[in-house]
Amino acid sequence: MDTAFYPCRGFYLLLWALFSLLFPVYSDVKKREALSLERGVVKEEDTLTERLSGLGIEGVNGVGSTLPQCVKLADSEPLALQSEGDVVIGGLFPLHYVAPKPQHSYHSKPQLTPCSGFDHRAFRWMMTMVFAVEEINSNSSLLPGVKLGYRIMDSCDDVHTSLQALLSLVNMNTQSQSLSSCLADSPVPAVIGLASSSPTRAVAQTLGPFNLPLVSYFATCTCLSDKHMYPSFLRTVPSDFFQVKGLVQLVTFLGWLWVGTIGTTDDYSQYGIQAFSNQFRQQGGCLAFHLTIPTSPTAAEIQEMADTLQSSTARVVVVFATEGQLLDLLLELAQRNVTGIQWVASEAWVTASLLTSAHFHPVLEGTLGFSFPAVRIPGFKEFLLNVYPSPKPGMAFVNMFWEELFGCRLEFKEDQSKENQAPVCTGSEDLRYTNSSFTDVSDVSYNVYKAVYAIAHALHTLLNCDSAGHNKGMCDNHKSFTSRQLLHHLKIVNFTNQFEEKVYFDSNGEPVPLYDIINWQKDSKGIIRFIKVGSYDGSAPLRRQLQIEQSTIVWTKGQSQVPASQCSAPCSPGSRQARRPGEPHCCFDCLPCADGQISNQTGSTECTKCPEYYWSDKDKVKCIAGIEEFLSFHDTMGIILVTLTLLGVVMTTIVTAVFYRFRSTPIVKANNSEISFLLLLSLKLCFLCSLLFIGQPSVWTCRLRQAAFGISFVLCLSCLLVKTIVVLLAFRANAPGSRGLKLFGPSQQMILILCTTAPQVCLCAGWLLGAAPFPFKNPNYQATTGKIVVECKEPWPPGFYLVLGYIGLLAFICLLLAFLGRKLPDTFNEAKLITFSMLIFLAVWISFIPAYVSSPGKFTVAVEVFAILASSFGLLLCIFVPKCYIILLQPQRNIKKGITRKYLT
Repeated sequence: MDTAFYPCRGFYLLLWALFSLLFPVYSDVKKREALSLERGVVKEEDTLTERLSGLGIEGVNGVGSTLPQCVKLADSEPLALQSEGDVVIGGLFPLHYVAPKPQHSYHSKPQLTPCSGFDHRAFRWMMTMVFAVEEINSNSSLLPGVKLGYRIMDSCDDVHTSLQALLSLVNMNTQSQSLSSCLADSPVPAVIGLASSSPTRAVAQTLGPFNLPLVSYFATCTCLSDKHMYPSFLRTVPSDFFQVKGLVQLVTFLGWLWVGTIGTTDDYSQYGIQAFSNQFRQQGGCLAFHLTIPTSPTAAEIQEMADTLQSSTARVVVVFATEGQLLDLLLELAQRNVTGIQWVASEAWVTASLLTSAHFHPVLEGTLGFSFPAVRIPGFKEFLLNVYPSPKPGMAFVNMFWEELFGCRLEFKEDQSKENQAPVCTGSEDLRYTNSSFTDVSDVSYNVYKAVYAIAHALHTLLNCDSAGHNKGMCDNHKSFTSRQLLHHLKIVNFTNQFEEKVYFDSNGEPVPLYDIINWQKDSKGIIRFIKVGSYDGSAPLRRQLQIEQSTIVWTKGQSQVPASQCSAPCSPGSRQARRPGEPHCCFDCLPCADGQISNQTGSTECTKCPEYYWSDKDKVKCIAGIEEFLSFHDTMGIILVTLTLLGVVMTTIVTAVFYRFRSTPIVKANNSEISFLLLLSLKLCFLCSLLFIGQPSVWTCRLRQAAFGISFVLCLSCLLVKTIVVLLAFRANAPGSRGLKLFGPSQQMILILCTTAPQVCLCAGWLLGAAPFPFKNPNYQATTGKIVVECKEPWPPGFYLVLGYIGLLAFICLLLAFLGRKLPDTFNEAKLITFSMLIFLAVWISFIPAYVSSPGKFTVAVEVFAILASSFGLLLCIFVPKCYIILLQPQRNIKKGITRKYLT
């Protein structure tokens, strides 16, 4: 074993600080204790001497000593399940749930007293750690060249025994009497544990000042989130802060405002009940009673609590406790046949198989509670089923489990009690045929599994296992590190495991708060099954945290209806409860829900706001999807606009065909046929782009509609601008063959069209790339109409106005130039036609702006489509219809002489 791994200095400081703090006050405490005993007021459990003896510590040096000595905890060594390795991880598991009460005589060393009440579920948790360590060792990619070991001890779910196990865990060399070597060779750089919050607080507070990591798999008390008190504590389970919030939401969601609570004297229960009570009252709830189960309750205390439960009008009880702590009370209730109580369980006992025996079915059927998400670890169940007893050293826990499960005794055990008359184990016992929580591979086991892997990944980084270097892909197994270094890497560990779950710790050393909602349901064979009926995600938005399938829940006594627990009669659906002034919270009046809110359950405390794009019906009992409204092809208005669009396309096509048919005639040639055909093409595009505005908006139609509209009209106006310039140059030339007209030939005309169109193309491209319009459901009209307008939202409105402004600029230039040629001869004055068309164009778009801004909903789109069609028809009719009239109806004028006769007279 390579001792270079182990943080010897940290352990040295741990023991040094522990005894330095305790030694100066020890003799003083003894003196005060004797004085207090004389006065008859001291309590045994309040003295520091008892605390030391409770840990098995004695023999502290006297006043004359200059250096405290490391002492043995007891004459006998605590049992442990261990495996050697380069790095040994410590483990503390509550294999027993009844710890012996310390007996202190102060005349002899305290002996290790065995615990009682073997917990099969905790044994499974312990074997999960063994399984995870062996799986990591067999995986050559995570810690190549490094073998993980483990040393696991029984905490007995008690503060005294947990601290006793901790000091034994980190001090393997118990024979040493020198402080310098007492903890120097301890092979435990990190500890996995514990299950209960009170023992965990004691252990975490002990290890915290020395930065020795403690990773808990089941301690959920909110108090452990205090990083000042517990700087080296982390956990793979979420804090009770989130569970309490979820339980409050669950209870109020189900309409239970009159409930009782049951807890114990430990930190987990006290913090949980206190937080639940405060938040529950804030939500308008009332506590009918609160019962506290003592550590060792008497029969009278149990009967008194059972009387309270039996006589209370509250039919819902929220419980923060473990199955072992609840056992006596539930046995009393089962004996009395007390049924009809809806139990709401915390995660500590909601999946406890110990309470699913047929004896408890009438009492506990229908129990509802929070559990950690169940994950099936591949190969783990097979691993559990292959656990067998063995006479080899270190197998005491396994042998103990075997005898407890099968009710037999192993012959090879040396410590057999004479009173043990159980039959001898045959060796043919098979775990496959047992009904025990040991083989339920879900539950907390996955949290233990994650804890082991988190430590392994931290070691992976700490030992430079990713570095090729001189290690050739192997871990640096000669690197010395301290517990502080391992804690640092453990806090920042971040990896995705084989179940696609991202494992990391937040600033409080906690994971993402995820829970399953479990319901106790009896199957066809009469066996209680834990059925998932919902989930809770504490990191989600408030109204989306709780997800529950109420229809799948079986309630107490096998009912299908939610049980009632109330002070006043519940409000009917569609209304909410309002507290009456001067009366208890649970006595209320009923007020109808506001618009947009619903309450679809009897006795709702608050009306639930409908999700976005949904609206409450007239009875305020359900949310209905808002009616999506847009300019549809099936609407009357949409049909009219589509008809006009197709008419424009057909007319443009006819004009194009006429011009192409008579392309060799003087009137077509005189109108610059190339530019005319390009103008007709752009007009056809103008008509067609209006179709993009009709129908349900999509990502592509939203992006293309304004760009197609802007570019088509700019191309159209560019052609008109060129035609206007050509007309001016042609008719204002002093003589035929003017140089100005020659300089502005077809090539120059096309260049001008490209130059005037390019800015609009660039503007549209930049607009679409930078802030493209997108489909958007606008609920602003929902408050009055219940309709949702589906429109294209423009994140950068100036883009549209710049596109429109550039079109207006070109139209104004065309109008100005055409106005300059208005006095040209009437026989063929295209400038006058362009002037008239531009006046119509500008009039349409100037009137479009106020109409566009003031039009509601889909009419905004209709106004824009109408403007596009009106301006397109104006250009088509004003510019091309007169020419078609001459070509088709007055062909005698379609001659060169007819066109130029006024210039020749």
